[in-house]
Amino acid sequence: MRPSFSWSAVSCRGTMRIFPRRGAALALAMYALLAASCGGGDDAAPGPATAMPPAPEPTSLTFLAAFRPQANLPFVGVYVAQEKGYFAEERLIVNIQHLTSGSALTLTVQGRAQVTTADAPTLLQRRAEAKLPVVAIALIGQEGQQGWISLRESGIARPQDWAGKRIGYRNTAPPELAAILEIAGLKADAVKTTNIGFQPPQLLIEGLVDVYPVFLSNEPDIVRRTLGKEVNVFKASDYGVPTLGLTYATSEEYLRDHPDVLARFLRAALRGIEYAKARPDEAVDIVMKYAPQEERAHQRYMLDTELAAAGIGAAPDGGIGWMTREQWRALYDTLLKYGALNSNIDDIGSAFDAGPLRRARGRN
Repeated sequence: MRPSFSWSAVSCRGTMRIFPRRGAALALAMYALLAASCGGGDDAAPGPATAMPPAPEPTSLTFLAAFRPQANLPFVGVYVAQEKGYFAEERLIVNIQHLTSGSALTLTVQGRAQVTTADAPTLLQRRAEAKLPVVAIALIGQEGQQGWISLRESGIARPQDWAGKRIGYRNTAPPELAAILEIAGLKADAVKTTNIGFQPPQLLIEGLVDVYPVFLSNEPDIVRRTLGKEVNVFKASDYGVPTLGLTYATSEEYLRDHPDVLARFLRAALRGIEYAKARPDEAVDIVMKYAPQEERAHQRYMLDTELAAAGIGAAPDGGIGWMTREQWRALYDTLLKYGALNSNIDDIGSAFDAGPLRRARGRN
């Protein structure tokens, strides 16, 4: 939207002085100079106004949320920025889409989106194994998304209690599982691991598993609500395992060609997250516009859980979204150690770029 301007005439008025004859020539010269600078006096025709440069045209981009609408914190930041006009203030027209099929990272590299969300371990895996040129530009989840739960009534309250128990995982055993077992002093054959896919948590009630895998931001709450059972939650980060969660990500090409656009996007989205932190109830109202099928109380649980995870790690020093090479290196080393990567990344620094984030925060 271009600004409009109104113009008003400004007149200059002098005071006539009487000078002695010998100073008349000097006085006339001074008067002529004053008259010229004032546009020739009250009756002079105004000169042409200097036109103000037009505001830059807004930039359009697509944000692809890599899941259905819900209170994932990177989604919330975008929802709030859209509804509160923060993107408009940054001269951005943001088309919000949600992934329905395929890979959000692949679609972003193909140019069908300019910014997406990605789990940090997944981003490293895609860079290492598929050589996908994707880059994290902000780290929202300062700890990993995956964890495990046990029924509180089971007495399984710490990892050492996993000995002899049936531990579930989904499709591929994540590195956090092996790391927790090692820290607990348990050999792999001390537990029985089983691939449960995406079977529901009723498996806990039926005794088919003793420890059930969850996404930490929502599933412990779902289990409490659907099963009416209190649970113990196990997070690898609680036992010193380096983990990272959701990022805002883009393609190498878009980052190279549009760093300023990404900085403006981050400035608005992170402003949206800060708004949600200060006004969580209002933020959930906004989430419900995008996810009317969801339960409001559950969305509030998700928001609170992810806000807590966003405020630890590097965030206290650099603000929500901040990230360091040390964090990414520690995660990469953990993935290599426990066999979650089949290929190396020559330069871990290529997987993330804090440049747009520094620019968004005025830290250039």
